Amino acid sequence: MISRISVGALLALGAMAVHAHHSFAMFDFEKDQVIEGVVKEFQWTNPHIWIQVNVASADGKVTEYSVEGSSPNGLRRQGWSRESMKPGDRIVLTIHPMKDGSPGGSYVRGTVNGAPLGVPPPAAAPAPAAVAE
Repeated sequence: MISRISVGALLALGAMAVHAHHSFAMFDFEKDQVIEGVVKEFQWTNPHIWIQVNVASADGKVTEYSVEGSSPNGLRRQGWSRESMKPGDRIVLTIHPMKDGSPGGSYVRGTVNGAPLGVPPPAAAPAPAAVAE
């Protein structure tokens, strides 16, 4: 028989895991924003990758954007790797911006040095045609 303490400990650990994965409520999924700049840092880390991008405005002022992506595991299946970009690479990203207007957002799609990031997932195969007998 499992003791009540063991059950309580398991429930507490489960609650911590749920709490550790943050909400995406800070991103405005109704809007897309395109940013162009230079990769400052690429963090290939769990649970989500981060891209730090220096974006220059028309007057030359540089603003650092923090862009959150998916998990390394999911991105690897889409053709990404920890070598997908490096500091100094030119990058164009479409992001869902932060609701509060701070410089950052959630990754949607992008290019590095003119090449698309990763490969889109394959389209679903059409259903086979029925065979008449």
